Amino acid sequence: MHRKKILIVSNGFYPEISPRSFRATELAKEFARQGHQVKVISHERGDVRKFSAGNGFSFQDMGPMSWPKPAVSGTGLKRLFSRVIVRLTTLLFEYPNIQLLFLVNRALAKESGFDLLISVAVPYPIHWGVAWFRSSKHPVATTWVADCGDPYMGQENDTFKAPFYFGWVEKWFCRKADYLSVPTKGSIGGYYPEFHYKIKVIPQGFRFEDYQMADFKPSEKVIFGYGGMFIPGKRDPKELIEFLLTVEEEYQFEFHIYTSTPQWVLPYIAGSKSIFVHSVVGRTELMLEYSRMDFLVNFTNIGTSQTPSKLIDYAILGKPILNVVTGELRLADVLSFLNRDFSNSYVVTDREQYRIENVAQLFLNLIDEKRKR
Repeated sequence: MHRKKILIVSNGFYPEISPRSFRATELAKEFARQGHQVKVISHERGDVRKFSAGNGFSFQDMGPMSWPKPAVSGTGLKRLFSRVIVRLTTLLFEYPNIQLLFLVNRALAKESGFDLLISVAVPYPIHWGVAWFRSSKHPVATTWVADCGDPYMGQENDTFKAPFYFGWVEKWFCRKADYLSVPTKGSIGGYYPEFHYKIKVIPQGFRFEDYQMADFKPSEKVIFGYGGMFIPGKRDPKELIEFLLTVEEEYQFEFHIYTSTPQWVLPYIAGSKSIFVHSVVGRTELMLEYSRMDFLVNFTNIGTSQTPSKLIDYAILGKPILNVVTGELRLADVLSFLNRDFSNSYVVTDREQYRIENVAQLFLNLIDEKRKR
């Protein structure tokens, strides 16, 4: 195997807990494990340098996100006005994430000679910074793959759409990238049709062997869980929780929720002895907790362009999945799961596609594909 030089640029990276951090971190570890020369450009966090050295790749700090983040403050009308200003600042100017455009551009100034450059979004100014710097005189790498999680202009689950003028920015960076990678076929529809020929479907990937699983033994209580964010009206737990509260006396169960948005759960569960809300924990710890449960819950996104990455965790564990569609809760399915009848479990197909070894190879294949064009 020919040793490649690979550069990964990402806002999210170890030890941050987010799907995009997992994406960049797992790729860096696997490429290095395979013997490639890997460099990561991200932010200085925790023991990231020790982690990088221990996993055989180099790390460069792109600098901190120093621009002040708008915050909601005050009470009454003052608080409402503050919320509007914060939202408009983010929506109209991509502030403060737009600082990444400049941080990435500056960080790439001394980089060259790579076979593969992978920029990982969100936020999308990561891609914009690469597009701004990269030119025929300074390509940084022979092949640039702009790895996209959720779409930008074509997203379906945020409350507001990005302003039309960011469509020009998206088309600009898409023209400059050699390839766009997305996690599922359904994601393709979130991008402008003229760039579909550049899109490669490359799933999220993990090293299955890294996770310790508990010996599962069913208890008298049916135990199930969910980990992730909630979005009111779109990825909304209200219907499920309200129904569970009506059967709390009849069924013995525990529903454990790990989320960074507890405000969309706590108002409904006061006094409940069966529903528990926890803070976000590390992925390894969460997977261990999941392995002790009877089944797991997935709240679907609106549309097809954004697929919850937690389904990959569920697939690795091989646990039954209760799929919940906001506004279309199937009460019969919930009751079946509470009775440990998982015949209507959501099925994640082709578990092997999520092995990081297979995912890394899909990226490496693009080096040869670009060379042959």
